Amino acid sequence: MANIVKNAVVALKGFAMGAANVIPGVSGGTIALLTGIFNELIEALNALLSVSSWKLLFQGKVKDFWKYIHGTFLLWLGGGVIVSVFSLAKLMEYVLAYHPIQTWAFFFGLIVVSGVYMLCDIKKWKVTDGLWLVFGIILGAVICLLSPTQTTDASWFILICGAIAICTMILPGISGSFILVLLGKYEYVMSAISELNWPVLIMFGIGCVLGLAAFSKFLHWLIAHYERPTLITLIGFTLGSLVKVWPWSDKVSVLTAQLMRDGQTAEQAQAGVQALVDIGTDLSTVVNPQIFSALAWMAVGVLLVIALEWFGHKNAKA
Repeated sequence: MANIVKNAVVALKGFAMGAANVIPGVSGGTIALLTGIFNELIEALNALLSVSSWKLLFQGKVKDFWKYIHGTFLLWLGGGVIVSVFSLAKLMEYVLAYHPIQTWAFFFGLIVVSGVYMLCDIKKWKVTDGLWLVFGIILGAVICLLSPTQTTDASWFILICGAIAICTMILPGISGSFILVLLGKYEYVMSAISELNWPVLIMFGIGCVLGLAAFSKFLHWLIAHYERPTLITLIGFTLGSLVKVWPWSDKVSVLTAQLMRDGQTAEQAQAGVQALVDIGTDLSTVVNPQIFSALAWMAVGVLLVIALEWFGHKNAKA
């Protein structure tokens, strides 16, 4: 029974990672770090992609292979991620389209309080620790403030997108989905997931495997040799990403959602907002900030993390 509960919890963490990975600005790696499985995830991926593990398999030592790669952990975690991505892709598209302020507010509250908890776990701070934190914050913020580009839909580029995105999807603070936005392929890939466009998904998946093979080993090496500066920098990444998650940062999306909730189609709303932009209208004068609603959802995010921390400490003492 204990193993079933443990595996179910891992699957739920995978589900949360998958949900985060389909939202531009939120990192699945951040969720892994917050839920205490980041180190095990990197260790498991590194083991899975090592020569030693496959030697065990080819020698017929299946049980040893499964134990060496943390097979049960990866199976339940991966299952949760896959179910989440395919089941929540449409839902995330909907809430980001119609309720962007509340969605971003929830994740803003979640990330802020999670960052505070992670910083509190760092003991005996040194000057160099502060420098690594500042470096991480600045780098995370700069990456999140980059502008999207127009790119090709060619298969080779989709493969490259998969390789780059998967690296950032396991890296706390840098959203793989946001990297897809920067590469001009977020809507394209989300559409492929929703519509089960297998040629696109296969090329993207191959890119993910190749990227994961290279990056997980590098990250495993960093943690093994420079654990403290690496983790502090990753926390900085997480906090730096808040510039992207600020609920009112994208006034165009907020106003578009406002018009769509009033009954306009997406095309009508986008055209209306673009017309306002073209004539130089200050969108902040026509946007409904929904401050109380945003604060409520921020509070939900904060309370969720506090509850998870309390539950985790309670179980640790039991």
